[in-house]
Amino acid sequence: MGVYRLLRWILRFVVSVFFRQVEVVGGEHVPPEGGGPLIFAGNHPNSLLDPVLILVTCGRIVHFAAKDVLFKGRLLRPILRHLGAVPVARKSDHGDGPQDNRASFDRLAEVLGEGRAMGIFPEGLSHDDSQLSRLKTGAARIALDVAARRGVPVKIIPCGLNYIRRKRFRSRVLVQYGPPIVIGKELCATFAGDEHEAVHQLTAEVDRAMRALTVNAPDWPTLRVLDAVRRLYQPPGISLADRVELARRFNDVFPKVREQPEVAAIYTRVEEYLERLHVLGLSDGDLRRQMGAGETLSRIARQVALGCVWLPLAAPGIVLHAPLGLFIGWAGLRLTPRKDVIATTKLVLGLLLLPLLFAASLAGVWWRLGPLYAVAAVALLVLSGFATLRVLERGARLGRILAASVRAFALGDEVAALRIERAALEELVVRAVEKFKPADMVALFPRPPT
Repeated sequence: MGVYRLLRWILRFVVSVFFRQVEVVGGEHVPPEGGGPLIFAGNHPNSLLDPVLILVTCGRIVHFAAKDVLFKGRLLRPILRHLGAVPVARKSDHGDGPQDNRASFDRLAEVLGEGRAMGIFPEGLSHDDSQLSRLKTGAARIALDVAARRGVPVKIIPCGLNYIRRKRFRSRVLVQYGPPIVIGKELCATFAGDEHEAVHQLTAEVDRAMRALTVNAPDWPTLRVLDAVRRLYQPPGISLADRVELARRFNDVFPKVREQPEVAAIYTRVEEYLERLHVLGLSDGDLRRQMGAGETLSRIARQVALGCVWLPLAAPGIVLHAPLGLFIGWAGLRLTPRKDVIATTKLVLGLLLLPLLFAASLAGVWWRLGPLYAVAAVALLVLSGFATLRVLERGARLGRILAASVRAFALGDEVAALRIERAALEELVVRAVEKFKPADMVALFPRPPT
């Protein structure tokens, strides 16, 4: 397991670079290593990044079920082997005929029988839909087989992966672990008598648990409007976990009340509000950032000052890092057949090209100046790369402040009208939440209407 731990450390470092924030909630639900067999069952919105995030945040050694075509790559195959991944054949990769995965499932059952942990994505395929796909039954079958036939108690840990701008470098992600689903004696007895019914029951329970940790909407336009409703309702400065929970609640309750005339009217009005913002090139955040001239200048000065602190450190390597970053961003959009693998493509390209860049720099300086200078040059590149991230982030924040200030000045009347509309919508949303909130749902942020 030494190689596994080394790879996990490397992946943890890569994740910390790729994401600006990784917030983990519910880690207390995961028993520590040696705490018995576990199955991590997660949603699958972002290809290879999904298992990586579970692997580096759960605190357990996890053997993931992975599609067998990934093992064909000479570079990826040894990494997957050292991480303990188990190849599984999928119909989508090998045609519509039945696939024989008995050996793979036996291997995963063996992992559980030894008291270890496995990971699986019951949706089967990574996707970019606005909600969970229908779950496959593999996770339930493996859990029931081990619990019933081997007499080993098994727990399924539902996982929710919620990405904020999932295709972007330096975005944020919430990794949430729910309470374990314990395979009890009653379900094992059902499995012995009626295997199909037991698998159906357990899969349905896993589906409910995963939906409680993820944001699900019937389509992307609905998700967009309800996300705007969430922003209108939420107080400023809340955590990423609270933000996702609010979004989940709005998407869960909306289908039950959407036919109410008051709710339908708010929905239509929010749609129109978003369209007005889009026409003017504004975002809801631009309206929330209502700053006076003094505060605007203060924030600009702060971002410039901090940028200047990092800029000298970033300068030595920015000539190398900037073209590489631009190429990876371009390639991530152009070389991927599906939207759900864009972020993974960027991550893989970074893992491949950045070491090559450092190796070429090391070789060049070694050849010209000698080994000591070469080691110093690589150390400087690492430090400079970190500083470059800071400079880019400061530059992005500065750009948002300046853009919002310019728009507020150039579109004064329109912005003022939209701020009035936003305040009115906020009041309507608060009233609607108080009126239509389920009686058994405790308000996350009680906001009595004024």
